[in-house]
Amino acid sequence: MTTAVPLSWYLTLSAILFALGVAGFLIRRNIITVFMSIELMLNAVNLSFVAFSYQLKQVDGHIFTFFVMVVAAAEAAVGLAIILTVFKNRGTLQIDEVSSMKY
Repeated sequence: MTTAVPLSWYLTLSAILFALGVAGFLIRRNIITVFMSIELMLNAVNLSFVAFSYQLKQVDGHIFTFFVMVVAAAEAAVGLAIILTVFKNRGTLQIDEVSSMKY
């Protein structure tokens, strides 16, 4: 006697994760924390894609999730390289200190 988890639970969890990501993006001033918040928002969207895909018994959501994960991996590689370069040149990861791109 197994019961399935309702779709609304997955969507609620996805909304909470997305809201936490938005809050971290807007409130925090550290580049690493902002970067992690963006990744959290991408994963929240992936959870919604997979939940809807399973509910509708279609594979489209899984395919979209795969592409979002590929883009997130590329973004992580490029983003971390940029963060390391910024830290090397500026000596800080605070967004307020790094906002100027003139030198």
